[in-house]
Amino acid sequence: MERTAPPDPSPRATPRVPAPPQAPGRAHAPLDGMPRQWTPEREPGPARPAAPDTGPAPRGPSPWYLLPTPTATPFTFWYAVVLAVTSCVATYADPALVHALHQGSSTDVDHLLRAPVPVLAASALWVAGGFVSPFAVGFVVVLTALERRLGALRTAAVFVAGHALATLATEGPVGLAVLAGHLPGTSLHRLDYGISFGVAASVGALSGLLAPWLRWPLLIAFGGLLLQDLVAFTDPLTNWGHLIALAVGVALWPTVRVWRKDREAAMERPKEPRPGRPDRPVTHATPV
Repeated sequence: MERTAPPDPSPRATPRVPAPPQAPGRAHAPLDGMPRQWTPEREPGPARPAAPDTGPAPRGPSPWYLLPTPTATPFTFWYAVVLAVTSCVATYADPALVHALHQGSSTDVDHLLRAPVPVLAASALWVAGGFVSPFAVGFVVVLTALERRLGALRTAAVFVAGHALATLATEGPVGLAVLAGHLPGTSLHRLDYGISFGVAASVGALSGLLAPWLRWPLLIAFGGLLLQDLVAFTDPLTNWGHLIALAVGVALWPTVRVWRKDREAAMERPKEPRPGRPDRPVTHATPV
C-alpha cells in the first residue's frame, strides 16, 4: 500500500477567479449582504452645483397698479376721496349753496390779497366739471404714477407748486390791469377754482421720469390739447395758467429725478434694528 499524506490542517487560500469583464460604462452590481460596497455613485469628486431656483416667471404690472391705494399712494387716494365728496356736493346740493361755496373758494385777486393760503387750499378741493371731467381722470392716473415714484410728500409738493405758481401768475396780471384801468373792478372777483393747475404740473413732472419714447408723446399730446383750448379763447387766463403749470412741472425735472433716486436708494437699504432692542437669536424648542 502506498502511503498517503495526512491532510494539511492549515487552511489554504482559495484561488481568486477573475470576474468576467464588464462592458464599459456599466455599473458594478453590489453583492447581497455586503454593506458599504464601492459603487461608481460613491466615487469622490466635485459636487455638482444645484440649479438656481428662479421661481415663477415674472408677470407684468396689474391694471390695478394704475389706481391709488391707501397704503402705496396715500396722498392720491385720500385726496381723491375728498374730491369725490365735494363733487357729490356740487352735483346734488342746492345750486345757490354750491355757487356760494365756489365763490368763497375762488382764487381771485380779492381773496388772494386778504387770505392767500386758505383760499389756495380751498380752491383745490373742487373739480371743475365734476369727478368725471378729464382733469379728474388725469388726477387719479397721473398722481398715482407720480406718487409711486416719488412718495406722498414730494408728490404733494409738485402739485402745490403748480397750483400756487400758476394761480399767482394768472391773477397777478389781472390785479395790475385793474389798477391801470384796463379792466373793470369786477375782474377782482372772477370765479376761479379747481385742481387743473396742479394736475398740469404733475403731468410735466411725471414726463421727466418716463422713458423718452413715452415722455415726448405725452408732452406733445397734452401740450397740444392746452394750445387748442387757448386758441379757442374761451377762458384765456385759465388756459394760460394750464400752460404755465405744465412749464413748472417741466422745470422740476432735475429735482424730481434726484428725489426718485433717493427714494429708490432708501427702498433698497436694509432696515436697521431698533435701538435698545437687539435682535434675539432664534431658538428651536426640543420636542419631549
